[in-house]
Amino acid sequence: MENCSRMTKSKLRIFARVFLLLCATVGVCVAPAERAAGKTDQPQPGELKFALIVSRHGVRSPTGTAEQLNQYSAQPWPNWDVPPGHLTAQGARLMTLFGGYYRLYFAQQGLFRATGCADAAHVSFYSDSDQRTVETGKSLAAGMFPGCSPSEQSEQHALGEGDPDPLFHSLAAGIGHVDRDRATASVAGRIGNNPSAVTDAYRPQLEELQRILLACPSSSPCPQPGHDARTLLLGMPATLDRGKGDHLAELKGPLNTASTISEDFLLEYTDGMPMEQVGWGRVDLPTLKRLMDLHSAASDLTRRTSYLATVQASNALAHILDTLQQAASGKEVPGALGKLGDRVVVLTGHDTNLTNIAGVLNLNWIIDGRRDDTPPGGALVFELRKRPETENYEVSIHYTAQTLEQMRSLTPLTLESPPARANVFIPGCSTAGTNFPCDWKSFELALHSAIDPAFAQ
Repeated sequence: MENCSRMTKSKLRIFARVFLLLCATVGVCVAPAERAAGKTDQPQPGELKFALIVSRHGVRSPTGTAEQLNQYSAQPWPNWDVPPGHLTAQGARLMTLFGGYYRLYFAQQGLFRATGCADAAHVSFYSDSDQRTVETGKSLAAGMFPGCSPSEQSEQHALGEGDPDPLFHSLAAGIGHVDRDRATASVAGRIGNNPSAVTDAYRPQLEELQRILLACPSSSPCPQPGHDARTLLLGMPATLDRGKGDHLAELKGPLNTASTISEDFLLEYTDGMPMEQVGWGRVDLPTLKRLMDLHSAASDLTRRTSYLATVQASNALAHILDTLQQAASGKEVPGALGKLGDRVVVLTGHDTNLTNIAGVLNLNWIIDGRRDDTPPGGALVFELRKRPETENYEVSIHYTAQTLEQMRSLTPLTLESPPARANVFIPGCSTAGTNFPCDWKSFELALHSAIDPAFAQ
């Protein structure tokens, strides 16, 4: 019996070694029954009780005119059928599709009914005062609650066009006293106090962009002798100056200009222009994704730098925290957005708002092959969930955006064909789990630590 037992144990050890070897080779180490049941080692999210969406506006036309952009290129830029900076027809359709997806997602989570207009009364929209943000809010609402009459639609809040809304533009609204010298120094400290070093760091992408702008053959020097381009991208001096107005620090030169130009190519692509018009036929999707690194790099320096982000995002984050607290407590909280009993609050603003918030909280994501990018319609979604076993609340954040291909082709969004999504880790409070949740107290402490009360009202 003892020999049999030893043989059995020996066979079990051999079997275990073979199984582990298969695991390492094939990458599958979960028992079939557990895999079929969808079991994982990660704690699953609790029940969704409330969501707050901070969304960028949809696809717009360039904020600069074609005449302004033409100085950088050998060929004229295309004309748009809307004024500079306005939401386009395709942009509105895309945001309507996104609103429809939010409805499907929240219905799946038990927050909404799948159809009907009754849930619209429990959603509030706050949009910045620009045309593109106001129309984005309306398009999202139309997608969430299609066919509903104006009296059945969600509340839409926005100031008059041109009025600085402190929720989206706290600096322009005059909140707090800004130390512009400190702001400039905080950017200088990230680039070795050498603006030209930024140009050197991104020279390969800048050279590629200059070739596209000047229509240089790939095998020839660029610019070519006698080139008639009026402004050469790589001929600009790189400078860092003390900011004015609603700019805390001014990083000027090749990278900042390239950031605007590369995003204008993205707008041409996502608005569905014929490919021969997207970068004059010289910008395909892989090229566009490479060039967007220039936009992300400039955004990182001028919007995510800690002091700049804190100044410009503290007010919005204070209201976000108040709003989540109101939803969790079931009691009115001063500073909260929306109504008591709301299930969703939507803020439609700008990529600056998203990157400022990400800078304050040190959030990162990768979407559609790009790191920390904020394409039109992209959103940070704060979810308030309740753990059924403890009745405690937790908060998680995910970033979501339509892929560039989805935007260009107006792809319908469904639960089976959703927008891209990345669950985001919140330093200082996130724990292990499929959505990196923070328990409520830890989340509250993390936001209080990040918010500067001097820049919140």
